[in-house]
Amino acid sequence: MKIKSLTFVIAIMVNGILCFSQNNQPAVIEDFKPSSLNQPGQEYPQVNSQGYVRFKIIAPTADSVRVSLGLGGRGGTKLKQAADTSWMGTTEGPMDEGFHYYNIRIDGGKFNDPGAKNYYGSVRWESGIEIPAHDQDFYALKNVPHGNVVQVLFPSPSTGTSRRAFVYTPPGYDSKSKQRYPVLYLQHGWGEDETAWSNQGHANLIMDNLIAENKITPFIIVMTYGMTNEVRMGGMRNFKIEPFQTVLIDELIPYIDANFRTIAKQSQRAMGGLSMGGMETHTITLNKPEVFSYYALLSGGTYTPAEIKDKSNIKLIFLSCGSKERPDGVKNAAAALKDAGINAVSYVSENTAHEFLTWRRSLLELAPLLFKN
Repeated sequence: MKIKSLTFVIAIMVNGILCFSQNNQPAVIEDFKPSSLNQPGQEYPQVNSQGYVRFKIIAPTADSVRVSLGLGGRGGTKLKQAADTSWMGTTEGPMDEGFHYYNIRIDGGKFNDPGAKNYYGSVRWESGIEIPAHDQDFYALKNVPHGNVVQVLFPSPSTGTSRRAFVYTPPGYDSKSKQRYPVLYLQHGWGEDETAWSNQGHANLIMDNLIAENKITPFIIVMTYGMTNEVRMGGMRNFKIEPFQTVLIDELIPYIDANFRTIAKQSQRAMGGLSMGGMETHTITLNKPEVFSYYALLSGGTYTPAEIKDKSNIKLIFLSCGSKERPDGVKNAAAALKDAGINAVSYVSENTAHEFLTWRRSLLELAPLLFKN
């Protein structure tokens, strides 16, 4: 399911969650194991080697229990009551690899699965499940030097309060007291917040692993809340970029440059985002071309050559999406930008949709292209 604005496809990360075909499914292999995102000591939900998920919910007096499918819990996997009065069920087919949000409907009410950890998405804390990916090594927690993700509260006169951001600093940042770093401002999607790229996206682990392999120039990542006015589902046409643009350009960036060892130059500053964060990136980079030299839209639309008024300071435009989204649009847009003399790169994540494995892989592809000397 996707949410469409007038110009961009803004889709919540629940797109493709538990989207199954009922035809020609292979026999289910009974090698289910607890999900890696379960609460400590909880056996359910479970995932098997094919990507099927099995749920168990304790609701002895319920009349119906269903695992949500897509926006608002429509459809999904209907559970059946077992002899012990618990409710159990297995998805009708395998899920896409990677992270997904879900919730439980009990007699029409929406609840989180008590067996699973919670993640902020869909403008609420949702249950999360991880389907092991064949290429998950790049975001795995490894025995390598690790950077830090620190919370900062920065003053925001325009909104009359302090606002929160999370800042990833590379391994060794604290010990290298004179070294300065480029910065990527990285935005979340609609319904999420500034915790998403670390918790759901594993951006810090992706960076740690790339740095350990000497594949990238180390840089700082700043992640902040991208909403300044509350917009309900389906109302993205009412979202106004100007308040957030003020927060980012006039308040957050000066704070980061004053409190972290950044290279405070356009040539050493990037902005990117997934889904709605891509829409924000698109608009702000065009409105403020003097601020950023690297632009990245991850399932967040495209640029056209006509939108680029001055290409002289643009070092890179990166466009990506999942193969189940609109890959031809991303590829064609990058080709048109290249023909116009702009350094543009497209990337398509195979067998994924509007979901976090697409964006984890996109960051893996993007990071080595940033701040190359």
